[in-house]
Amino acid sequence: MRADAQARLRRLLQELLSPSVLPALVLSGCLGVTAVLWHGALADAEQDAQADFDGRVRELVNNLDQRMQTYVQALYGVQGLFASSQDVDRDEFRTYLTGQDLNRHFPGVHGVGYMKLIGPQQREAHEALVRRQGFPDYRIFPPGERDWYAPIVYLEPFNDNNRHAFGYDTGSEERRRTALEQARDSGQPAMSAKIRLVQEVGEPAQSGFLVVLPVYNHPQPIVTLAQRRSAISGWVFAPFRVGDLMAGLGGPRAAALDVEIYDGGVITPEALMYDSVPQAHDTVRVTRQQISIANHRWTLRIATLPGGGTARTDKAQVIGALGVALSTLLACLTWLLARGRVHARAGMRRSRALAEELKEGQATLMVMADSAQRSQAMLRSILDSTIDGILVDNLKGAVLNSNRRFRELWNVPEHLDWQSDGAVLMTHMCGQLRHPECGLRLDEPEQLTLPGVQRGAALEEEHEVLHLKDGRVIEKHTRGLQLGSEPARIWSFRDITERTQISRREQTRRHVLELLATGAPLQTILESVVLGVEADNEDMMCSILLLDDSGEHLLVGAAPSLPGFYNAAIHGMAIRDGAGACGLAVRTRSRVIVEDIRLAPSWGEYRDLALQAQLGSCWSDPIISTSGSVLGTFAIYHREARLPSLANIALIEQGARLAGIAIEQAQAAEALRIGEARFRSLYDHAPVALWEQDWSAVRGALAELELSGIEDLAAYLQANPSQLRRLASLVRILDVNAAALEQVAAPPGRKDIGALTLAQNFDAAAMPNFARAVTALAQGQHFFACEGSFERLDGVARLNELTLLVMPGHTHSLDFVIVSTLDITERRRMDDELRVLATTDFLTGLPNRREFMGRLQEEEGRLQRDIGASAAVLLLDIDHFKRINDEYGHAAGDAVLRQLADLMCEGQRKIDMLGRIGGEEFALLLPGTELTAAAVFAERLRQRVEQTPMRLDDGVTLNITVSIGIAAMGGKTPGGDQALIRADQALYRAKRAGRNRVEQMDGEADRPGHQVPAASGLNLD
Repeated sequence: MRADAQARLRRLLQELLSPSVLPALVLSGCLGVTAVLWHGALADAEQDAQADFDGRVRELVNNLDQRMQTYVQALYGVQGLFASSQDVDRDEFRTYLTGQDLNRHFPGVHGVGYMKLIGPQQREAHEALVRRQGFPDYRIFPPGERDWYAPIVYLEPFNDNNRHAFGYDTGSEERRRTALEQARDSGQPAMSAKIRLVQEVGEPAQSGFLVVLPVYNHPQPIVTLAQRRSAISGWVFAPFRVGDLMAGLGGPRAAALDVEIYDGGVITPEALMYDSVPQAHDTVRVTRQQISIANHRWTLRIATLPGGGTARTDKAQVIGALGVALSTLLACLTWLLARGRVHARAGMRRSRALAEELKEGQATLMVMADSAQRSQAMLRSILDSTIDGILVDNLKGAVLNSNRRFRELWNVPEHLDWQSDGAVLMTHMCGQLRHPECGLRLDEPEQLTLPGVQRGAALEEEHEVLHLKDGRVIEKHTRGLQLGSEPARIWSFRDITERTQISRREQTRRHVLELLATGAPLQTILESVVLGVEADNEDMMCSILLLDDSGEHLLVGAAPSLPGFYNAAIHGMAIRDGAGACGLAVRTRSRVIVEDIRLAPSWGEYRDLALQAQLGSCWSDPIISTSGSVLGTFAIYHREARLPSLANIALIEQGARLAGIAIEQAQAAEALRIGEARFRSLYDHAPVALWEQDWSAVRGALAELELSGIEDLAAYLQANPSQLRRLASLVRILDVNAAALEQVAAPPGRKDIGALTLAQNFDAAAMPNFARAVTALAQGQHFFACEGSFERLDGVARLNELTLLVMPGHTHSLDFVIVSTLDITERRRMDDELRVLATTDFLTGLPNRREFMGRLQEEEGRLQRDIGASAAVLLLDIDHFKRINDEYGHAAGDAVLRQLADLMCEGQRKIDMLGRIGGEEFALLLPGTELTAAAVFAERLRQRVEQTPMRLDDGVTLNITVSIGIAAMGGKTPGGDQALIRADQALYRAKRAGRNRVEQMDGEADRPGHQVPAASGLNLD
């Protein structure tokens, strides 16, 4: 059975290897392999096309973002013009923008303008002013009444197209007004939504937008939203057509893309602003990108245009064709081999082996080719996506690879044949360097002979900073790598111009501030500014000229690199025609660029002097103060004739700005030193006691209390005296003046701050006032006043009037508090004495009539508020007092009055009021007393007087009696003066009834129309 099975299997194999079966099998297999390889090649082509598409999209979006950021920076420059000038007129605005050369440095911008904020009441005056300036047809349009207007008053270039927008009220349209309000409230650039520009008169119309920046009135604060709205004076803006903005953006690589721009975050037909290929259909790849410009969002829909396959697609077709051809060839060969097998089994076996080896080699070759192509495409995509310029050479003068950024950095022209000859590339690069002899070479023999290179080891990493003639600074890194069995080197170049300028500017600024802080002379400070600019620019010679007080001559402030004879000649030169670039810059208040001094008519009489000093060009920028006045000029000289690059323009602007800061700060420092000296003199000689104190530790302790959960600080301090004393111990006394030392009785001629404490302002009795002061300052108040007591250094307690003032800017730290104190002890004593004299009877010491009547009115008000309350008034008179004066003299009468007053005070309650209202008459006010109880009190008083003898100064004793009248207050009875009249009537009744008795008014006497003569009207004594 086994032999039969083997025989059948052998026959089957022979049939399969027959010329009719085996070629078909080989053809099918090869075609299958070819199909797999062809499909893989197509997938790689698709991946390569997608990577190329993604790179084009990133490049386009980045270019758009960079171009808009450049325009925003240009607007920042115009905003700085308004911030540095008190009033920017039309000529100054035009001169500034002409110097910016918008068409050259900012392609695509439609113009730069200024919109002024006009109130409804200012509209007519504004239109009249502009008409007087040479625009008789000027008006604000569109017409209509609005809360405010923002007409376009400046717009450069002022061509026929831009004239359509002159006077247009940007705030009249909702989308434009939204951008203006956003910029005004945030202080940041703002971009409008999709609009149609006023200048857009052609068809088809392009979509447009505005970028605006707020202009505030300086030096008004703009920290809060309310302050920014109050300080706004207008806006600088730039109008754009989207089509003009996108023209030429991205170069040839972007030409193969269909770019659609939509306003906002969604894609709708109404939001479409731009479509590069409106009729494009059947796009293969589409991506959506969002970009934020000036706090406004755009949505970009980018797609590839149809047509044409990639090179990898062609390779897939080649692979398919070759695979089919090879498969057919193999099938034919197999057929031949199968046919020859009949004649030669050995030859057929050998052919079969060769076919298998050939198939394996083909698969291996295809895998290797695919891997190499994939790696090369990935490397190219990575290299072109980096921000650094990359160059790879083989250390033998040949360039192996480079990326797009490298060619952009070094301005490599397309026609330069540097792939075949690397020396040409190095010559081109060295020609752009400030020092061409730097030694950039692709073949460095000394490195080729280094140990390890021959064995394939990598070269050591090198770093170098290169300075270009156009002012750029490029950072170079090189390191070795191994490519197969051969050594190679990779070069990395990065543009660090901006970073270098910022670092140098900050370093120079810090040095200038240090010099200002140490009080260095102005010349030293200006020389530091000049040397800071020259440090990284060896071919530059800088100078700072200062405008004298008369404003007619320029004086050399700092020019260390210029020849001495040149500085001496221009020192004090008059500002007139032929006075050079600096004189012209002062007169025009704008930057002056002189490319060649030999040909410049403005140099006049100084041309020969400049040529003698070997000066070829001069760029001068006026130094403008924050108030808008010209302080001087900052100039840059070169030996040869040349024009400035963008980096050079930024450098001269930074130098002029830093010089202006240094000059103003030096002037301010000098004024501050003078002011401090004056303040110190006033402080030391002030007649009021002044204390400089630091309450910052108190602020820290209060913050800890707040974190612990204490909400009512005043109640907490009142309930915790120990915490109040701890806060008092934290107050530091920093300085006092002579008046303060004299007030606290300090030893004369010596100021010992350590001996002073807060007790010299608030002693133990005045701690409640200190608690009130702490509470007030904790709540953010910067002023507190009170009266209290303090303790002198000799232990004497005195009274003072105290005022705390937190100096501006120190409210949140409390580290600078000025306390003024005034000793009011004597004034308080005199006030008390005057108060006693005004309210007290000098003979008896009792309240006088005025004081008693005032208390009577207070009691009347209390009774009116409390209807159920009651009171009684007693009027007391000494019987036969005139007889005492006649028999014993007035001294005896005075003694009797004093003793009677003392006797009355003995039975008086604390709430009762006793007073002498005239002669021998006394009055008592008994609050809360009914008429019956008052009668009982009066009777006891009468009996006590009757039973108590009065002792005169000579030892004689007298017995006296008194008559008392009582009247009630409260309820339905009239009060106040009426009660006193009724008590007087009752007193009269007592005297008529025989004296030495108590009478009270009854209901009959209180009835209207019943008249009783007043007792004071009769002489019954």
